[in-house]
Amino acid sequence: MNRGFILASLIGATLAIAAPAVAEDIVIGAHMPLTGSLARSGQAFNEGMQVAIKVFNDSQSKHKIKVTVIDDESQPAKAVTAVEKLASDGAAAIIGGYGSNIVGPASDTSNRLDKVYITGGAVSDELVARGNKNFFRINNNAGYQRGVEGLMDELKPNGVSIVASTKEAPMLLAKGLEESLTKKGFKVTLHPFDPAITDFKPIINKVKLQDKSEIIFMSAYENDYVGIIRAAKVLKPPVKAIAGAWSLATPKMYSDFPDLMQNVIGTTFLPFPVEVKDEEGKKFAAVYKEMFGKEIEYASTLAFVETMVLSEALTRAADAGTLKAAGGLRDEMKKTSRPSPLGRITFNEVGDNPNFALSMGQHDKGKIALVSPGEQATGKIAYPAVPW
Repeated sequence: MNRGFILASLIGATLAIAAPAVAEDIVIGAHMPLTGSLARSGQAFNEGMQVAIKVFNDSQSKHKIKVTVIDDESQPAKAVTAVEKLASDGAAAIIGGYGSNIVGPASDTSNRLDKVYITGGAVSDELVARGNKNFFRINNNAGYQRGVEGLMDELKPNGVSIVASTKEAPMLLAKGLEESLTKKGFKVTLHPFDPAITDFKPIINKVKLQDKSEIIFMSAYENDYVGIIRAAKVLKPPVKAIAGAWSLATPKMYSDFPDLMQNVIGTTFLPFPVEVKDEEGKKFAAVYKEMFGKEIEYASTLAFVETMVLSEALTRAADAGTLKAAGGLRDEMKKTSRPSPLGRITFNEVGDNPNFALSMGQHDKGKIALVSPGEQATGKIAYPAVPW
Protein backbone atom coordinates (compact mmCIF):
# COMPACT_ATOMS: atom_id res chain seq x y z
CA MET A 1 0.00 0.00 0.00
CA ASN A 2 1.21 3.54 -0.81
CA ARG A 3 2.99 5.10 2.23
CA GLY A 4 1.51 8.52 1.41
CA PHE A 5 -1.98 7.06 1.43
CA ILE A 6 -1.35 5.41 4.81
CA LEU A 7 0.06 8.64 6.28
CA ALA A 8 -2.87 10.67 4.96
CA SER A 9 -5.32 8.14 6.40
CA LEU A 10 -3.66 8.27 9.82
CA ILE A 11 -3.67 12.07 9.82
CA GLY A 12 -7.32 12.10 8.80
CA ALA A 13 -8.26 9.64 11.52
CA THR A 14 -6.39 11.67 14.12
CA LEU A 15 -8.15 14.86 13.08
CA ALA A 16 -11.52 13.09 13.15
CA ILE A 17 -10.93 12.07 16.75
CA ALA A 18 -9.39 15.28 18.09
CA ALA A 19 -11.12 18.02 16.12
CA PRO A 20 -13.44 20.15 18.25
CA ALA A 21 -17.08 19.57 17.49
CA VAL A 22 -19.16 22.14 15.67
CA ALA A 23 -22.27 23.60 17.26
CA GLU A 24 -24.87 20.92 17.83
CA ASP A 25 -27.97 19.99 19.75
CA ILE A 26 -27.11 17.74 22.68
CA VAL A 27 -29.86 15.53 24.10
CA ILE A 28 -30.08 14.58 27.76
CA GLY A 29 -32.36 11.71 28.77
CA ALA A 30 -34.20 11.83 32.09
CA HIS A 31 -36.45 9.48 34.01
CA MET A 32 -38.63 11.01 36.72
CA PRO A 33 -41.53 9.76 38.89
CA LEU A 34 -44.17 12.03 37.36
CA THR A 35 -46.87 9.65 38.58
CA GLY A 36 -47.01 7.10 41.39
CA SER A 37 -46.13 7.41 45.05
CA LEU A 38 -43.16 9.77 44.50
CA ALA A 39 -44.87 12.01 41.96
CA ARG A 40 -44.85 15.14 44.14
CA SER A 41 -41.06 15.16 44.22
CA GLY A 42 -40.70 13.97 40.64
CA GLN A 43 -42.78 16.83 39.30
CA ALA A 44 -40.69 19.36 41.22
CA PHE A 45 -37.50 17.76 39.92
CA ASN A 46 -38.83 17.95 36.37
CA GLU A 47 -39.67 21.64 36.77
CA GLY A 48 -36.20 22.47 38.09
CA MET A 49 -34.62 20.56 35.22
CA GLN A 50 -36.71 22.39 32.62
CA VAL A 51 -35.72 25.76 34.09
CA ALA A 52 -32.04 24.79 34.03
CA ILE A 53 -32.26 23.89 30.35
CA LYS A 54 -33.77 27.29 29.55
CA VAL A 55 -31.29 29.23 31.70
CA PHE A 56 -28.35 27.35 30.25
CA ASN A 57 -29.42 27.68 26.61
CA ASP A 58 -30.17 31.38 27.05
CA SER A 59 -26.68 31.92 28.47
CA GLN A 60 -24.70 30.74 25.45
CA SER A 61 -25.12 30.63 21.68
CA LYS A 62 -23.16 27.59 20.53
CA HIS A 63 -24.45 24.22 21.69
CA LYS A 64 -28.09 23.80 22.71
CA ILE A 65 -29.24 21.30 25.30
CA LYS A 66 -32.49 19.41 24.88
CA VAL A 67 -34.07 16.95 27.29
CA THR A 68 -36.32 13.94 26.78
CA VAL A 69 -38.22 12.91 29.93
CA ILE A 70 -39.82 9.52 30.58
CA ASP A 71 -42.16 8.95 33.52
CA ASP A 72 -40.82 5.99 35.51
CA GLU A 73 -44.10 5.89 37.50
CA SER A 74 -42.11 5.53 40.77
CA GLN A 75 -41.18 1.94 39.78
CA PRO A 76 -37.61 0.57 39.50
CA ALA A 77 -38.34 -1.73 36.53
CA LYS A 78 -39.84 1.12 34.53
CA ALA A 79 -36.85 3.32 35.37
CA VAL A 80 -34.53 0.65 33.91
CA THR A 81 -36.65 0.43 30.77
CA ALA A 82 -36.62 4.22 30.49
CA VAL A 83 -32.80 4.36 30.65
CA GLU A 84 -32.53 1.70 27.94
CA LYS A 85 -34.97 3.60 25.73
CA LEU A 86 -33.26 6.96 26.26
CA ALA A 87 -29.83 5.51 25.51
CA SER A 88 -31.00 3.77 22.36
CA ASP A 89 -32.56 7.03 21.20
CA GLY A 90 -29.19 8.77 21.44
CA ALA A 91 -29.20 10.53 24.81
CA ALA A 92 -25.67 11.71 25.62
CA ALA A 93 -26.24 11.28 29.38
CA ILE A 94 -28.98 10.45 31.87
CA ILE A 95 -30.48 12.51 34.69
CA GLY A 96 -31.86 10.06 37.21
CA GLY A 97 -35.02 10.08 39.24
CA TYR A 98 -35.98 9.93 42.89
CA GLY A 99 -35.46 7.22 45.50
CA SER A 100 -32.35 5.08 45.99
CA ASN A 101 -34.26 1.87 45.22
CA ILE A 102 -35.15 3.34 41.81
CA VAL A 103 -31.88 5.12 41.06
CA GLY A 104 -29.79 2.05 41.93
CA PRO A 105 -30.93 -0.29 39.14
CA ALA A 106 -31.41 2.60 36.70
CA SER A 107 -27.84 3.84 37.16
CA ASP A 108 -26.48 0.28 36.90
CA THR A 109 -28.19 0.07 33.52
CA SER A 110 -26.77 3.43 32.49
CA ASN A 111 -23.28 2.28 33.47
CA ARG A 112 -23.69 -0.92 31.46
CA LEU A 113 -24.53 1.26 28.46
CA ASP A 114 -21.54 3.52 29.27
CA LYS A 115 -23.71 6.60 29.85
CA VAL A 116 -22.97 9.19 32.52
CA TYR A 117 -25.76 9.26 35.11
CA ILE A 118 -26.32 12.09 37.59
CA THR A 119 -28.92 12.34 40.35
CA GLY A 120 -30.00 14.63 43.16
CA GLY A 121 -32.63 12.20 44.45
CA ALA A 122 -30.80 9.23 45.97
CA VAL A 123 -28.64 9.24 49.09
CA SER A 124 -27.83 5.60 49.88
CA ASP A 125 -24.14 5.01 50.62
CA GLU A 126 -24.32 1.78 48.64
CA LEU A 127 -24.77 3.76 45.44
CA VAL A 128 -21.20 5.06 45.60
CA ALA A 129 -19.72 1.74 46.74
CA ARG A 130 -20.55 -0.25 43.60
CA GLY A 131 -17.62 0.78 41.42
CA ASN A 132 -20.03 2.47 38.99
CA LYS A 133 -17.62 4.71 37.08
CA ASN A 134 -20.39 6.72 35.40
CA PHE A 135 -22.38 7.60 38.54
CA PHE A 136 -22.47 11.13 39.99
CA ARG A 137 -24.69 12.75 42.61
CA ILE A 138 -24.86 16.16 44.25
CA ASN A 139 -26.38 15.13 47.60
CA ASN A 140 -25.79 12.29 50.04
CA ASN A 141 -26.85 10.71 53.31
CA ALA A 142 -24.08 12.38 55.29
CA GLY A 143 -25.45 15.86 54.56
CA TYR A 144 -28.93 14.93 55.80
CA GLN A 145 -27.57 13.18 58.88
CA ARG A 146 -25.47 16.20 59.86
CA GLY A 147 -28.50 18.47 59.55
CA VAL A 148 -30.64 16.31 61.84
CA GLU A 149 -27.84 15.79 64.36
CA GLY A 150 -27.37 19.55 64.59
CA LEU A 151 -31.06 20.03 65.37
CA MET A 152 -30.97 17.43 68.13
CA ASP A 153 -27.82 18.99 69.61
CA GLU A 154 -29.63 22.32 69.83
CA LEU A 155 -32.97 21.00 71.18
CA LYS A 156 -31.49 18.33 73.50
CA PRO A 157 -34.65 16.16 73.75
CA ASN A 158 -34.88 13.51 76.46
CA GLY A 159 -35.56 10.92 73.76
CA VAL A 160 -36.03 10.48 70.01
CA SER A 161 -38.38 8.00 68.35
CA ILE A 162 -37.28 7.29 64.77
CA VAL A 163 -40.10 6.01 62.56
CA ALA A 164 -38.41 4.67 59.44
CA SER A 165 -39.35 2.98 56.20
CA THR A 166 -37.39 -0.17 55.49
CA LYS A 167 -36.60 1.12 52.02
CA GLU A 168 -32.86 1.49 51.44
CA ALA A 169 -32.24 5.23 51.87
CA PRO A 170 -34.67 5.90 54.76
CA MET A 171 -33.31 2.95 56.73
CA LEU A 172 -29.72 4.00 56.07
CA LEU A 173 -30.43 7.46 57.48
CA ALA A 174 -32.39 6.00 60.41
CA LYS A 175 -29.63 3.58 61.43
CA GLY A 176 -26.98 6.25 61.02
CA LEU A 177 -28.92 8.59 63.28
CA GLU A 178 -29.65 5.83 65.79
CA GLU A 179 -25.92 5.17 66.11
CA SER A 180 -24.71 8.77 66.15
CA LEU A 181 -27.39 10.11 68.49
CA THR A 182 -26.91 7.20 70.89
CA LYS A 183 -23.18 7.98 71.02
CA LYS A 184 -24.08 11.58 71.86
CA GLY A 185 -26.05 10.32 74.86
CA PHE A 186 -29.61 10.56 73.52
CA LYS A 187 -32.15 7.85 74.19
CA VAL A 188 -33.15 6.58 70.72
CA THR A 189 -35.85 4.07 69.75
CA LEU A 190 -36.07 2.87 66.14
CA HIS A 191 -39.44 1.78 64.71
CA PRO A 192 -38.99 0.24 61.23
CA PHE A 193 -42.10 -0.14 59.07
CA ASP A 194 -42.86 -1.91 55.83
CA PRO A 195 -43.45 0.61 53.00
CA ALA A 196 -46.76 -1.11 52.21
CA ILE A 197 -48.43 -0.20 55.51
CA THR A 198 -50.83 2.73 55.71
CA ASP A 199 -52.01 2.53 59.34
CA PHE A 200 -49.34 4.03 61.59
CA LYS A 201 -51.43 4.12 64.76
CA PRO A 202 -49.81 0.97 66.29
CA ILE A 203 -46.35 2.54 65.94
CA ILE A 204 -47.47 5.92 67.28
CA ASN A 205 -49.17 4.15 70.18
CA LYS A 206 -45.80 2.58 71.09
CA VAL A 207 -44.18 6.01 70.93
CA LYS A 208 -46.90 7.35 73.24
CA LEU A 209 -47.00 4.55 75.81
CA GLN A 210 -43.50 3.04 75.74
CA ASP A 211 -40.94 5.48 74.31
CA LYS A 212 -42.30 8.68 75.84
CA SER A 213 -39.87 10.55 73.61
CA GLU A 214 -39.92 14.29 73.06
CA ILE A 215 -39.30 14.14 69.32
CA ILE A 216 -40.62 11.91 66.54
CA PHE A 217 -38.24 11.81 63.59
CA MET A 218 -39.60 10.40 60.32
CA SER A 219 -37.15 8.81 57.88
CA ALA A 220 -39.48 8.11 54.99
CA TYR A 221 -41.21 9.61 51.94
CA GLU A 222 -44.11 12.01 51.38
CA ASN A 223 -47.06 9.61 51.65
CA ASP A 224 -45.50 8.06 54.75
CA TYR A 225 -45.17 11.49 56.40
CA VAL A 226 -48.85 12.10 55.87
CA GLY A 227 -49.84 8.76 57.42
CA ILE A 228 -47.52 9.15 60.40
CA ILE A 229 -48.63 12.68 61.23
CA ARG A 230 -52.31 11.79 60.82
CA ALA A 231 -51.90 8.93 63.29
CA ALA A 232 -50.06 11.22 65.72
CA LYS A 233 -52.77 13.84 65.39
CA VAL A 234 -55.35 11.24 66.44
CA LEU A 235 -53.36 9.67 69.32
CA LYS A 236 -51.57 12.84 70.43
CA PRO A 237 -48.38 11.41 71.95
CA PRO A 238 -46.79 13.86 74.41
CA VAL A 239 -43.98 14.85 72.04
CA LYS A 240 -42.58 18.36 71.65
CA ALA A 241 -41.81 18.23 67.92
CA ILE A 242 -42.21 16.19 64.76
CA ALA A 243 -39.35 16.28 62.27
CA GLY A 244 -38.39 14.44 59.13
CA ALA A 245 -36.05 14.15 56.20
CA TRP A 246 -36.18 14.98 52.50
CA SER A 247 -39.13 16.61 50.71
CA LEU A 248 -40.95 17.48 53.93
CA ALA A 249 -40.17 21.16 54.51
CA THR A 250 -41.59 22.25 51.15
CA PRO A 251 -44.40 24.67 50.24
CA LYS A 252 -46.08 21.89 48.25
CA MET A 253 -46.47 19.73 51.35
CA TYR A 254 -48.09 22.61 53.22
CA SER A 255 -50.43 23.56 50.36
CA ASP A 256 -51.53 19.92 50.01
CA PHE A 257 -51.80 19.18 53.76
CA PRO A 258 -52.18 22.44 55.72
CA ASP A 259 -53.88 20.61 58.59
CA LEU A 260 -50.85 18.36 59.09
CA MET A 261 -47.75 20.45 58.42
CA GLN A 262 -47.95 23.31 60.93
CA ASN A 263 -44.76 23.32 63.10
CA VAL A 264 -43.32 20.24 61.36
CA ILE A 265 -39.52 20.41 60.78
CA GLY A 266 -37.65 18.97 57.80
CA THR A 267 -34.30 19.06 56.01
CA THR A 268 -33.94 21.88 53.50
CA PHE A 269 -31.61 24.63 52.31
CA LEU A 270 -34.20 27.26 51.42
CA PRO A 271 -36.64 29.31 53.47
CA PHE A 272 -40.07 30.07 52.01
CA PRO A 273 -40.81 32.70 50.76
CA VAL A 274 -37.50 32.17 49.08
CA GLU A 275 -34.50 34.28 49.99
CA VAL A 276 -31.72 33.74 47.45
CA LYS A 277 -28.42 35.63 47.72
CA ASP A 278 -26.24 34.27 44.88
CA GLU A 279 -26.75 35.49 41.30
CA GLU A 280 -27.35 32.05 39.80
CA GLY A 281 -29.99 31.34 42.44
CA LYS A 282 -31.71 34.66 41.72
CA LYS A 283 -31.79 33.84 38.00
CA PHE A 284 -33.18 30.39 38.74
CA ALA A 285 -35.88 31.82 41.01
CA ALA A 286 -36.91 34.46 38.44
CA VAL A 287 -37.17 32.04 35.51
CA TYR A 288 -38.94 29.43 37.64
CA LYS A 289 -41.53 32.00 38.67
CA GLU A 290 -41.93 33.04 35.03
CA MET A 291 -42.36 29.47 33.77
CA PHE A 292 -44.41 27.92 36.56
CA GLY A 293 -45.91 30.85 38.46
CA LYS A 294 -44.51 29.83 41.85
CA GLU A 295 -41.45 29.95 44.06
CA ILE A 296 -38.53 27.55 43.80
CA GLU A 297 -38.29 24.83 46.42
CA TYR A 298 -36.14 22.00 47.72
CA ALA A 299 -36.48 19.34 44.99
CA SER A 300 -36.58 21.80 42.09
CA THR A 301 -33.32 23.37 43.30
CA LEU A 302 -31.57 20.00 43.42
CA ALA A 303 -32.73 19.34 39.85
CA PHE A 304 -31.65 22.77 38.65
CA VAL A 305 -28.13 22.35 40.00
CA GLU A 306 -27.58 18.82 38.70
CA THR A 307 -28.84 19.81 35.25
CA MET A 308 -26.61 22.88 35.07
CA VAL A 309 -23.57 20.83 36.14
CA LEU A 310 -24.29 18.16 33.52
CA SER A 311 -25.01 20.70 30.77
CA GLU A 312 -21.71 22.47 31.40
CA ALA A 313 -19.77 19.20 31.27
CA LEU A 314 -21.55 18.16 28.07
CA THR A 315 -20.65 21.38 26.28
CA ARG A 316 -17.05 21.27 27.53
CA ALA A 317 -16.75 17.76 26.11
CA ALA A 318 -18.39 18.86 22.87
CA ASP A 319 -15.97 21.79 22.53
CA ALA A 320 -13.03 19.47 23.16
CA GLY A 321 -14.30 16.94 20.63
CA THR A 322 -14.46 14.22 23.29
CA LEU A 323 -18.22 13.97 23.84
CA LYS A 324 -18.51 10.76 21.84
CA ALA A 325 -15.15 9.36 22.97
CA ALA A 326 -15.04 6.69 25.65
CA GLY A 327 -14.87 8.40 29.03
CA GLY A 328 -14.88 11.90 27.54
CA LEU A 329 -17.94 13.19 29.36
CA ARG A 330 -17.01 11.30 32.52
CA ASP A 331 -13.64 13.07 32.59
CA GLU A 332 -15.33 16.46 32.22
CA MET A 333 -17.73 15.68 35.06
CA LYS A 334 -14.77 14.95 37.33
CA LYS A 335 -13.34 18.40 36.56
CA THR A 336 -16.45 20.09 37.98
CA SER A 337 -15.76 22.66 40.68
CA ARG A 338 -18.30 25.44 40.88
CA PRO A 339 -20.42 27.41 43.34
CA SER A 340 -24.16 26.81 43.22
CA PRO A 341 -27.35 27.57 45.18
CA LEU A 342 -26.48 24.40 47.15
CA GLY A 343 -22.89 25.40 47.85
CA ARG A 344 -19.78 24.25 46.03
CA ILE A 345 -20.17 21.23 43.75
CA THR A 346 -17.25 18.88 43.23
CA PHE A 347 -17.08 15.12 42.74
CA ASN A 348 -14.71 12.75 44.52
CA GLU A 349 -13.29 9.50 43.17
CA VAL A 350 -16.64 7.67 43.56
CA GLY A 351 -18.78 10.45 42.07
CA ASP A 352 -20.04 11.88 45.38
CA ASN A 353 -20.22 15.57 46.29
CA PRO A 354 -18.38 15.88 49.63
CA ASN A 355 -19.53 19.48 50.17
CA PHE A 356 -23.25 18.74 50.57
CA ALA A 357 -24.82 20.14 53.75
CA LEU A 358 -28.34 21.00 54.88
CA SER A 359 -30.27 23.16 57.29
CA MET A 360 -33.59 22.38 58.99
CA GLY A 361 -36.74 24.30 58.12
CA GLN A 362 -40.02 24.59 60.05
CA HIS A 363 -43.51 25.06 58.62
CA ASP A 364 -45.41 28.09 59.89
CA LYS A 365 -48.77 28.89 58.25
CA GLY A 366 -47.51 28.49 54.71
CA LYS A 367 -44.05 29.88 55.40
CA ILE A 368 -40.85 27.96 56.11
CA ALA A 369 -38.10 29.45 58.25
CA LEU A 370 -34.63 27.98 58.53
CA VAL A 371 -34.34 27.20 62.24
CA SER A 372 -31.12 25.16 62.47
CA PRO A 373 -28.16 25.48 62.56
CA GLY A 374 -28.25 28.77 64.39
CA GLU A 375 -25.83 30.56 62.06
CA GLN A 376 -28.06 29.77 59.06
CA ALA A 377 -31.38 30.52 60.79
CA THR A 378 -33.86 32.95 59.26
CA GLY A 379 -36.33 32.54 62.14
CA LYS A 380 -36.65 31.25 65.69
CA ILE A 381 -37.70 27.65 66.16
CA ALA A 382 -41.12 26.99 67.70
CA TYR A 383 -40.47 24.39 70.39
CA PRO A 384 -42.42 22.74 71.92
CA ALA A 385 -44.76 22.88 68.91
CA VAL A 386 -46.73 20.12 67.13
CA PRO A 387 -49.35 20.05 64.33
CA TRP A 388 -52.31 19.74 66.69
